[in-house]
Amino acid sequence: MLNQTTSVEKVTDVIQVMSAGVEFYHDAVEQVNDSFVKNTFIKMASKKEAAIQALQPLAVQQQGEVEDGTSIVVDSRKLYTKFAAMFSDNEDYTYVKQLEEVEDKVLEVLDEALNAKQPLQAMSVLTHVRADAQLMHDEMKSLQEQSKH
Repeated sequence: MLNQTTSVEKVTDVIQVMSAGVEFYHDAVEQVNDSFVKNTFIKMASKKEAAIQALQPLAVQQQGEVEDGTSIVVDSRKLYTKFAAMFSDNEDYTYVKQLEEVEDKVLEVLDEALNAKQPLQAMSVLTHVRADAQLMHDEMKSLQEQSKH
């Protein structure tokens, strides 16, 4: 018989980082000038909101209720970015660079959740969300390279 765990682990951490990322993207839309960058940020926020919805049933399994908190690490980065952008020659690049770092953090917490012993359903959802998160990261990394110039 398979020795399978029934408890979900670390999903709330993922949701907190993603929720803070959604807020950061929404704030950044108001701060950047380039319409392509704005549209990319809107798309990223929407994709993160969909991922959060997919993860919420796992959060309920983990803690008995939906997760509605945010990550202090991402919230701090958002505050830093607002300050740094005030002194930047290229505010758009400042936001793109910092949001790409948020995407790095999303991948990090997803990997931690995937490395924890999870039920099969949780592994399936987390694997799907991780694949989407990698695509979002790669898109932001590409935008960061393009925005440098």
